Amino acid sequence: MLHTAALDGQLGDVLAGAGAVVFYLAVWGLVFAGTAVFLGLFIPFITGDSLLFASGLVAAASGSLSIAVLAIGTGVAAFLGDQVGFILGRRYGRGYLDRHGGRRTQAAIARTEHFYRTFGWWAVVVARFMPWARVFVPAIAGVGRMNYYRFLTSNLVGALAWGSGMTLVGFYAASIPGVKSAAYVVGGAFILASIVFGYRAWRADRKTRTADAAA
Repeated sequence: MLHTAALDGQLGDVLAGAGAVVFYLAVWGLVFAGTAVFLGLFIPFITGDSLLFASGLVAAASGSLSIAVLAIGTGVAAFLGDQVGFILGRRYGRGYLDRHGGRRTQAAIARTEHFYRTFGWWAVVVARFMPWARVFVPAIAGVGRMNYYRFLTSNLVGALAWGSGMTLVGFYAASIPGVKSAAYVVGGAFILASIVFGYRAWRADRKTRTADAAA
């Protein structure tokens, strides 16, 4: 009986560990894809602040998740996603951006270009906290032939401040009694709202592209 109980305990630990790995990979994958493959264009909320905040809440409520692993990994995923976006912009140029989206997307690109021209190095850092700019600034910095090492440093600062910082904000927000007791519910509500609003944004962009094609 004791041997069986020990095996059950070990199996539970393995399953809990596997669940934690899946959770890490899901969060990191969404953060990376948000800018690396422009996923944030279609589902800006689920790849943005709400995802990081919710993941921090869930980590605080779970005994199998490490906030250090989650926060550092999220910062790394954000950094790598922007690096890929920058390389795509540098290699394929403005034509690559012109092929993504309709009028709404092109308007966001125009705003991002103005934002980048105005703030330069800081645009890459600040854009992390702005949904529309977060998606396009890396590619536009590549199109604008921003010095690679300048982009590297600004991307590193922005990725850590946003990716790791927002995750930690969610984690420590769970220390508030009312939030802690409902961390899973609050985190799930954030993610659900992200999916709903992201789907609506995707549908709106798709309608715009269809109307442009018909015109």
